[in-house]
Amino acid sequence: MIPANFEYVRVDTVEGALEALAQHGDEAKLIAGGHSLLPLMKFRLAAPAYLVDINRLEGLKYVKEEDGYLRIGALTRHCDVEKNHLIKENAGLLANATHHVGDPQVRHRGTIGGAIAHGDPASDIPSALLALRAIVVVSGPNGIREIPIDSFFTGFLETDLGDDELLTEIKIPSMPDAKWSFQKFNRRAQDWAIVGASILLNGESSGVSLVNMHSVPFRAKAVEEAIAGGANAEEAADLAAEDTEPTADINASIEYRKHLAKVLVRRGLEEAGL
Repeated sequence: MIPANFEYVRVDTVEGALEALAQHGDEAKLIAGGHSLLPLMKFRLAAPAYLVDINRLEGLKYVKEEDGYLRIGALTRHCDVEKNHLIKENAGLLANATHHVGDPQVRHRGTIGGAIAHGDPASDIPSALLALRAIVVVSGPNGIREIPIDSFFTGFLETDLGDDELLTEIKIPSMPDAKWSFQKFNRRAQDWAIVGASILLNGESSGVSLVNMHSVPFRAKAVEEAIAGGANAEEAADLAAEDTEPTADINASIEYRKHLAKVLVRRGLEEAGL
């Protein structure tokens, strides 16, 4: 439970962070809250030679509305996301999902950028952002890239974020009239979800995504297509496990996770008013 030796580097600007990444390449890892990275380091599943502390990048801590989008700085703490009035009014699903992350101590240290840069399919935040059809903004030596959230997660704990890039912002379409629900089934309040579901209904469009049901954060396209075709909550939810690839562990079998996905999606759709 002791990490391998590493060098500690602290930066004060985005440019400084990019310079450190360019200098050390894939031997460097960025750290803010550390709730995803440090456990991997303790088990030596990750062993960066350089740990680059970006907590002093104050310019990446913000929430604002601009041109029909919510713009959230990557270093915005979970506790600020869950309480921010702009997010509550225009992306209530994200605020509610964030409230279910860990416990107050975790939410006061963890950041929204770290929650998605890690690419963990068991994390609540990526699920909500998938349903909301967010855009991930990254900065690197070649400038700024905007990546649709559906293209960001590329494999288990893998993303489209380059070794020399920094996730700087998340953009979410403002949807003040949307109906939503976040469902999470776990053993204890602070535990990772055994299964979770993010549901968004916004006029004729919908967003449905699942937690811990695939090697990547998973969009339930079959459910979304069923809703578009006029299915009711029960009919649409019956397709929730389609194309999923859950794993079995001490908490649940594959069959149980698939059953939970259907139950939670139905509950979420009904709560959202379908």
